[in-house]
Amino acid sequence: MKKLLLLLSLVLFGCSLPIQLNPGTATPTPTLEPTPTLAPTQTPLAPPKLGTVENPLILSLAPSAHPSAELIAAGDVIAAFIEKQTGYKVVTNVPVTQNDLVDSLERGNSHIASLSPFAYLLARENDSVTAVLGSAREGQMFYGAQLIANRESHFISYYDVARNENTAAPAEALSQFQNKKPCWSDATSPSGYVVPLGLLNQAAVQVSSAAFLEGQPSVVRAVYAEDICDFGATFIDARESATLEAKYPDVMERVVVIWRVPNVIPYENISVSTLVPLEMRRAIQRAFIDMMLTPDGKSAVQTAYGMDELQSAEDVMYAEFASYIKFSGLNLADLIK
Repeated sequence: MKKLLLLLSLVLFGCSLPIQLNPGTATPTPTLEPTPTLAPTQTPLAPPKLGTVENPLILSLAPSAHPSAELIAAGDVIAAFIEKQTGYKVVTNVPVTQNDLVDSLERGNSHIASLSPFAYLLARENDSVTAVLGSAREGQMFYGAQLIANRESHFISYYDVARNENTAAPAEALSQFQNKKPCWSDATSPSGYVVPLGLLNQAAVQVSSAAFLEGQPSVVRAVYAEDICDFGATFIDARESATLEAKYPDVMERVVVIWRVPNVIPYENISVSTLVPLEMRRAIQRAFIDMMLTPDGKSAVQTAYGMDELQSAEDVMYAEFASYIKFSGLNLADLIK
């Protein structure tokens, strides 16, 4: 009996032990990898404020492959005046060509510049500049063009001299030039070619092959002689040249105005990069206006940019001129050097 009880105790004790199946393939305890420590995020430093020593305003002088000492000195005077007037740091550069200047304005490598009408429109295509001042001559920032013909050519004049105005719609007045041969001044003249071409294209008037005569007095002479072209285009009023009147005393009678383009062609302007904040543009504009009131400042602007008088300007003032250039179909980059 004792043996039976001992045997039962051993059996019950064995059943209470944990069962381990295939001890050779036990799952190993995973090793925990340490969590990497992330480096703190660094906030990029803001660029130095424009107009400071670290990030000065760049004043571009008139393009020149070989700038003269006088040009450089005039630029220094202009830069110093703007600095004194505004507190902004200004440095100067001299681009080689106007195309280089337009490119510099687009890249932010120029902030203040004088632009020709075509260069200004090219820069406006990528919204890199805004006009702040325009050059004026005899108080006018814009001038016009005219289409002229010999009185004996049987073209009808639609320009009233007494009232100084056109007397018909462009399509009616200009249709008589259909398939006629024009005399243009040169391939980059706003008044002697580009704007009149845009006017004719806008009126759907197609002309024949033109003669380019290199100079607007030459256009007047050709129309006077009536043996080179049917009509011509000049600024208002190229007929009044003293040289022409001395040689052709009846030039004003023999060469008549058929149509006049209004005063929409601008002279050069002072433009500022659109990267420059509005309040800085206004300060620069004011500095140039005040500069023209001082003998040294005015002389420097005349030397650097060929400007005798400046008036306030804004981009909307150039819209009509831009429309004529668009209708001309010409490439702006080809019209500047």
